[in-house]
Amino acid sequence: MPAPGGRAEDPVYRPVLAARRGELEALGHLDDALAPMLSPILQLSELDSSIVATVARLPPGLVPAVDISALPEPAESALARWGVPLVPVIGLADGERRLAALGAVARAHTRRAVVRLRIRQDRARPDATTVAVERIWRYARLAPEQCDLLLDCGDVCCPADVRLTEPRVRRVLDWARRHDWRSVSVVAGGMPPALSRLPTDEPVRLDRWDWLLWQRLADLGVGFGDYGVAPAAEPAAAGSAPAGDRHPTVPYTSDGAWWVHRWSRRRGRGDERVADLCHTLVSGPYWPATGAGFSWGDHEILRRARRVAGAGSATNWVAWSTSHHLAHVLDALRRPAHGGAWRPAVTRPPTSGRTRRGGETRRAG
Repeated sequence: MPAPGGRAEDPVYRPVLAARRGELEALGHLDDALAPMLSPILQLSELDSSIVATVARLPPGLVPAVDISALPEPAESALARWGVPLVPVIGLADGERRLAALGAVARAHTRRAVVRLRIRQDRARPDATTVAVERIWRYARLAPEQCDLLLDCGDVCCPADVRLTEPRVRRVLDWARRHDWRSVSVVAGGMPPALSRLPTDEPVRLDRWDWLLWQRLADLGVGFGDYGVAPAAEPAAAGSAPAGDRHPTVPYTSDGAWWVHRWSRRRGRGDERVADLCHTLVSGPYWPATGAGFSWGDHEILRRARRVAGAGSATNWVAWSTSHHLAHVLDALRRPAHGGAWRPAVTRPPTSGRTRRGGETRRAG
């Protein structure tokens, strides 16, 4: 049975986000016009009633996928009682009981599911992978046309990672063409796991290797996904900020790069440091032409640059960065340079600062 309404005609971007307050706040402030083009995968590290309430308040048209693979059984039973539209995420190693429960959730809500194939962990020959996905369809009682395939590459943080990962993804995509998936997307994380090692008090440029990987695969028509402004690692507890030092830190997404702003204590007290950080950011060449109108996060950053609001917390900094990142990626995917009427996936496939690259640091341009 095909998924209701067939495939989406608009661009679909699939960010994998930890179900924390910062990321959820960014999703909650997404423009209603952009919401149908976004299909976030929320990774749960614990069951929290506040997450359900937050998901229920997301903009109309934004239907998240929910991944409970980090939770023990019977977490899937609790998911069935959420009472909000969602798409369950299914892993190749899920047991029969969980598959049946997640299939029931899919049929009760959207009649769709995301099958998440991890390139590094789920390494098997094509025939064995086919057996694994046929097992999913059988116990979840879903057809391939109801399933979005997500090829998760994990962290891709340097040129060597791109060179190693690309042929692996191409081999898996050759296998994926055997089946009539609703869509196929590639997701990778490009943010280094530890920003605390970066210099402070100046913007530091980091290449977005996840974006470069997807561009190298664009000839195959695959959809794009990433990990937002976080590394591809296990999410922290719901509601908490990422681990690390407590310096104000705002990664800011631009074309092909992040500009990481990390301000030290010698810049003054909290409000003064964040105000100086945000003033530097809005004065940079990567600040969008539309300014604060580009996203809710940009609006909040400009307010701090003008010293009309307080410093906020690590959770707020994540929210602002994520809000801008989501808007930037959606804007980039809609540009003519990426094909005009951008294809969301392989659907029904036919048979001035410093820059760090590849582990070294050097002065930019």
